[in-house]
Amino acid sequence: MTERLKITAIKPYPVWVGTRNQMLVKVETDQGIFGWGESGLSGREKAVAGAVEHYREFLIGRDPMQIGRIWQEIYRSQYFEGGRVLQAAISAIDIALHDIKGKALGVPVYELLGGKQRDRVPTFASTGDEAEGDVAIERARELRAQGWQAIRFFPVGQNGRDIFEPRESIGATASMMNKAREALGDDVVLGIDYHHRLSVAEAASFCNKLGRGVLNFLEEPIRDETPEAYESLRTMTDIPFAIGEEFASKWQFLPYIERGIHQFNRLDVCNVGGLTEAMKVAGWSEAHYVDLMPHNPLGPVCTAATMHLAAAVSNFAWLETRAPERKLGFDNSDFFPVQPQLDGADYPVSDLPGLGVEVDEKAVQAESFRFWEAPHLKRRDGSVTNW
Repeated sequence: MTERLKITAIKPYPVWVGTRNQMLVKVETDQGIFGWGESGLSGREKAVAGAVEHYREFLIGRDPMQIGRIWQEIYRSQYFEGGRVLQAAISAIDIALHDIKGKALGVPVYELLGGKQRDRVPTFASTGDEAEGDVAIERARELRAQGWQAIRFFPVGQNGRDIFEPRESIGATASMMNKAREALGDDVVLGIDYHHRLSVAEAASFCNKLGRGVLNFLEEPIRDETPEAYESLRTMTDIPFAIGEEFASKWQFLPYIERGIHQFNRLDVCNVGGLTEAMKVAGWSEAHYVDLMPHNPLGPVCTAATMHLAAAVSNFAWLETRAPERKLGFDNSDFFPVQPQLDGADYPVSDLPGLGVEVDEKAVQAESFRFWEAPHLKRRDGSVTNW
């Protein structure tokens, strides 16, 4: 590379991969170097694609190496800044720019973030939202035998497509977790994701039904719009909280980090504002002894970007992953011929330039977007509740 790079195209690709859409973004330059990014706003991919198209109009011709400046311009140069849709679009563009810069310099993305602090990225795997009771415990045994030392469960009733009644779930779920701890022993990390389906009172009741030391983390027990609600719940239990996958900026993390509300950040690089914003949240978290436990439910681009973040920060716990046999299809090699591969329960950190992911653009172009909607759950009295 002898001349300054210029952005020549930004292409949003909302595309069905496996059992959901992935919102991929390709940024091209005048010297043939390109990068891939991904948005994390599942179920609203067309809204994100529209935002990417708006940003494209003024980013063509810009220097993709000026990642921080571009981030500030995209965020600040509009009256209605921020929000989940816009931040998801910024995230995808920002990740793609890091991919470009790494390729242009011939270095992995983690070198742009301060260098590698670990050679392998530990992960946690989940029993699956279709597994309940003894079936979930047996699934956890299998995961442990495969090498996972951190395992996440889902609550009883999680897989329902129509009705979710919180009070019917918490007793059966607490019983399942108490049995799981007894069956799996004390040296395995156990957590559960309640997917923000409980109220403060319901979450407190659930925690009170657990034996001491059963859970190592409780993920998203209640909605996160009101930090004061989490502060109230914090006074009722000493179980570590893992929250933040829905946060779309460092400012949303602010009260949780500063007030000592949670212990694990479920930061999502594809929602929070990309690697630029994620590194700021990571440093802030380190100052308050909060570890990162990133959200990673989508495709290989998201996985790779999060791996580079994990490699470059000190305060890291586990990266979310899926056990290979779940076969959700999100990592379909027809779309992603080069992608991160698990080695046991860890991801070896790639030394390939950029993100270390290749996307078959022709395969992506040949597959169409499909409308997908999360379940619209209700309680037995007919009122709407959280998915």
